[in-house]
Amino acid sequence: MNPEEIAKLPYRPCVGLMLLNAEGKIFVGQRNDRHKDAWQMPQGGVENGEDPRDAALRELWEETGVTAGLVEIIAETPGWLPYDLPHDIVPKIWKGRYRGQEQKWYLLRFTGRDDQINIATDHPEFTRWKWQAPDRLVHEIVPFKRAVYEQVVAAFALHLG
Repeated sequence: MNPEEIAKLPYRPCVGLMLLNAEGKIFVGQRNDRHKDAWQMPQGGVENGEDPRDAALRELWEETGVTAGLVEIIAETPGWLPYDLPHDIVPKIWKGRYRGQEQKWYLLRFTGRDDQINIATDHPEFTRWKWQAPDRLVHEIVPFKRAVYEQVVAAFALHLG
């Protein structure tokens, strides 16, 4: 696909989750489909007709094993934040139907214990996970997502201490 073809593609509707623990650190997982460090917060597609908030709680459970009863929704981004995939990846992901994703982000407070997090799910997305300080978050994220992560951190800054 050439850049002009990619520019005409739509964005995939998606939700993102910033999960905070009691110490104000953020859950990040090491993606299982990368050969080098590629950390990210949980995220995933919104199904047709699905409410984004419901999609957020579903994706959280699917990727981390954390149920809705173990979180409090604190905030959400007022709008959708888009990011473009690198051009060489577009044909390989989602059958080349999307140029990237536009994401509605949710800030969640985790009220459970670390042993209630289980990334060994039916379809694992992460090989390992950790709690990351907010000021280190953007630095460890795969480069093409950094701008949207900066926007998410800015949107939730009042809640990040």
